[in-house]
Amino acid sequence: MMTGLGATMVRAGRRLLSSLPALFGVLVFTFLLMRVLPGDPAVFFASGPNAGKEEIEQIRKQMGLNRPVPEQLVFYLSDIGHGNLGRSMMTGQPVLKDLRERLPASLELTFTALLIALIAAVPLGVVAALRPGSVVDHGVRLFCALGVCVPTFVSGLLLIYVFYYLLGLAPDPTGRIDVFTSLPPQRTGFLSIDFLLAGDFEGWWAACKQLVLPAVSMALFVIAPLARITRASMLVSLGSDFVRTARSVGLSWRKVVVTYALRNAILPVITIAGIVFSTMLGANVLVEKVFSWPGVASYALDALLSSDYAPVQGFVLLMASLFVLVNLVVDVCYGIADPRVSIE
Repeated sequence: MMTGLGATMVRAGRRLLSSLPALFGVLVFTFLLMRVLPGDPAVFFASGPNAGKEEIEQIRKQMGLNRPVPEQLVFYLSDIGHGNLGRSMMTGQPVLKDLRERLPASLELTFTALLIALIAAVPLGVVAALRPGSVVDHGVRLFCALGVCVPTFVSGLLLIYVFYYLLGLAPDPTGRIDVFTSLPPQRTGFLSIDFLLAGDFEGWWAACKQLVLPAVSMALFVIAPLARITRASMLVSLGSDFVRTARSVGLSWRKVVVTYALRNAILPVITIAGIVFSTMLGANVLVEKVFSWPGVASYALDALLSSDYAPVQGFVLLMASLFVLVNLVVDVCYGIADPRVSIE
């Protein structure tokens, strides 16, 4: 008989296989969309519109744009099957290498922002649910509304103005680390972890200071949905029969809230957290631009502005794959939090 872990792995494998048609559709759609966008990348990379026809034609041949679109699609899918995402005309490097170098920066920023958002949103949602209709509840809802209304680049600029320009508490918003700090040996790609593994606590503190403002900028935007779903789930959970039964047998209110109500209310929060994480990873381009953060989103935006097809297509494929992976992890975590739930 298959063990519980083995059965979970088999079901996870089935979920991954069922996601392959969606990934294929993303590949084809992105490829065709890039071909219908205005602008000729060959003209852009051939030193502008005044370049000669021979130079432009050479660039088109180098990028494979001289072939019919169906033939380009076949070659593109063949390259993807061999693990080749193409070469960026901006950097002159393989797209896979560029994404591998920049992905840890985006992941570190997104994980930190999500952690900050959860630490803030879950207590806010619980407090608001415990006192519905009170001043605290209205204050939490107002804070959530403001978080949604203010765009991330606006909150980022405000944070820079206050904490860097006025108070001088934050470092220069110029990337992951300042120019006076030497990088640690790369092990995970997460500077905060690599500095700790290297035993360089000064470098770790410098990396954390650079990370705080962009992470808070992203967290402010996603606190609202997390706090709202926590509040709604807690209200439903607190009105359930098992909570009334726990109270009737003499259990303390704190134990009822933390052990019973919150554990059941956290299940929808796990689902929303997975969706929020996937959204943050692909939509943090504005934060990356404001803080000069060398992530994959800003890399894809630069490629899109210059009509560099390969990096944009590689970025979309990466985001789609991460979205599938995150959803699978959420399903597994959902099953761990509530054993009654099956991954299928």
